Amino acid sequence: MGKRSIEFLHRVRDHELRAVMRHLRPGARVLEIGGGTGYQAGRLAEGGFCVTSIDVGVTQYKRRRVFPVIEYDGVGFPFRDATFNVVFSSRVLEHVADLGQLHRESRRVLKPGGYCLHVMPSSVWRLWESVAHYVELVQRWSAQSRLLLPRRWSFKELHRAWRAVRKMVYLGREYAAVPRHGATGNAVTELWTFSRRRWVRHFLRHHFTVIRAEPIGLFYTGHMVCGNRWRLPARERAARVLGAAAILYVVQPGPALP
Repeated sequence: MGKRSIEFLHRVRDHELRAVMRHLRPGARVLEIGGGTGYQAGRLAEGGFCVTSIDVGVTQYKRRRVFPVIEYDGVGFPFRDATFNVVFSSRVLEHVADLGQLHRESRRVLKPGGYCLHVMPSSVWRLWESVAHYVELVQRWSAQSRLLLPRRWSFKELHRAWRAVRKMVYLGREYAAVPRHGATGNAVTELWTFSRRRWVRHFLRHHFTVIRAEPIGLFYTGHMVCGNRWRLPARERAARVLGAAAILYVVQPGPALP
């Protein structure tokens, strides 16, 4: 990911964090799951919250961290019972195969009255991300198509055109199927598994009370279509028509199960 793409991603995350912070009490002790580079944890700490961030050791962001992130085994949180006021994650739950274990650990480390804030991709994001996948294919095809017509008739130019044809065939195969984003299913089934209705049912099934499930009013895709050329105010307006890319779930554990 290029520097400008990372900058744009940080602006998106800042926008999402503003929505998250509205649900945090001053001085709250926050556990972030899936901290990555620690960018969001750092921003929360700057906002006056006491933040601890954890992630599995195999994360791709390990060498690009900007805030301390504790590595753990992906199973048990390395903290005592009733340590935190809030458990927070951003685009993490859809990547976890054993969510039951994660919910049990979240319940264990939360203080009485504690709750969870989970930012999740929406089914709308899944739809437009799939569209953006093929838009990117067309863009890459377009770049190769300029090489198809020889500038002059020579073996070198014909060979260049042939390489462009082979590259376009390769791209067609590479982009034929939209890759899934989460831990299970495929790009089609994720239209359901990323939906608000499905996640509300999921939390209820794991005995969490869903306090809020609010769209974070911003439109974007993982391909960062238009990037910085499409400013956040315009993306906010687009979200009203095309749908929000993420949903914030505020959930609270119910009574402990026997």
